[in-house]
Amino acid sequence: MTSATAIGKRRIDCDVVKLISHNHEVQIVNGCSEFIVRFHGPKDTAYENGVWRIRVDMPDKYPFKSPSIGFLNKIFHPNIDEASGTVCLDVINQAWTALYDLTNIFDTFLPQLLTYPNAADPLNGEAARLYIHKPEEYRRTCREYVMRFASEHRAIEGCSPGNAYSISSTPSEHYDGHPQDDDDESCSSMSEFDESEVNFDDFDADDTMTVDQMEF
Repeated sequence: MTSATAIGKRRIDCDVVKLISHNHEVQIVNGCSEFIVRFHGPKDTAYENGVWRIRVDMPDKYPFKSPSIGFLNKIFHPNIDEASGTVCLDVINQAWTALYDLTNIFDTFLPQLLTYPNAADPLNGEAARLYIHKPEEYRRTCREYVMRFASEHRAIEGCSPGNAYSISSTPSEHYDGHPQDDDDESCSSMSEFDESEVNFDDFDADDTMTVDQMEF
């Protein structure tokens, strides 16, 4: 492992731990290079009470290169492709700097995007049209998508307990669901956390780990 790769991996480990400490539940898919974060819709928006599973792919050159993110369950939004879940967000795609981290994405950038869509640069043309010309219909459609695709029940059914590590800052119930047709993802139980940063020795793959159980 080169020094640059080691530095990037340590930064990823630290950022994941920080994300968990901010009460985001993280589901490890492939070490710390690929994971799923449960994201809650901002209050006082059409996305309130929605829970989305967002896949995060970390590049080798992180934090100098931005992570790739995508919504796994459907959302109706001008800047998010309904079919692929791809997000159009300049601060991630173009203006990213090493000063940003994962908490910026999930605590600031995504909530702002859902609160203030940019209909001038859409990935979903129909959502952009309704947002500009028929705002009430836009909000109604957003709420319908929340009910159909982003309920709490659907969010916890994305991956079965034996297939991935589920990590949060507070204990949660075991997952007992199965992947849905719209967002079927294959998860594996590989975790490549650097043990000098995080200790998984006492961790059972069927359990949810709390931040207090981690050794830094």
